[in-house]
Amino acid sequence: MNKSNTRSAGMLLIRGILGLIFMMQGFGKVFKWGINNVYANSFQSYEETLPKFILWFTAYYTSVIELIAGALLFMGLLRYWSAFALGTVLLIVTFGHGLASPIWDLSHVFPRTVLLAAYLLLPVEWDRWQLDRYIGRK
Repeated sequence: MNKSNTRSAGMLLIRGILGLIFMMQGFGKVFKWGINNVYANSFQSYEETLPKFILWFTAYYTSVIELIAGALLFMGLLRYWSAFALGTVLLIVTFGHGLASPIWDLSHVFPRTVLLAAYLLLPVEWDRWQLDRYIGRK
C-alpha cells in the first residue's frame, strides 16, 4: 500500500469510527430509548439550574445531531457541516457534565474530541474515500 492509500485508509478509519460512535448513540437515543427517556434520565436533574425549554431543546438537538451528523460523517457527506455539528454536541456535553460536577469522567468525551480534532486538522486531500468527493462536493 502506498503512502497516499495509507493516509486515505487512516482517514477512513477515523471518519468511520467517529461517525459510527455518534450515529449509533443517536440511533439509540432517538429510536430505542426515545427522547422523553433521554430527557428524564440525563437532563431532568438540571431543571433547578437551567430553564426547562433549554434542556428539552438540548435533549432533542444532541440526540438528532448525533444521529444525522454521525451518519453523514460516516458516509463522508457534508464534511465540515457534520464535523462542526458534532463539535457543538461535544461542547454541550462537556458543559453539562462540568455543570453537574467539576471533576467528571472524561472517557465519554475525550476520545471523540481527539478523533474529531484529528479529522478536522488532517488535510482534506487525505480523505479520498468519501462520498462528497464522488458527487462533486468539496
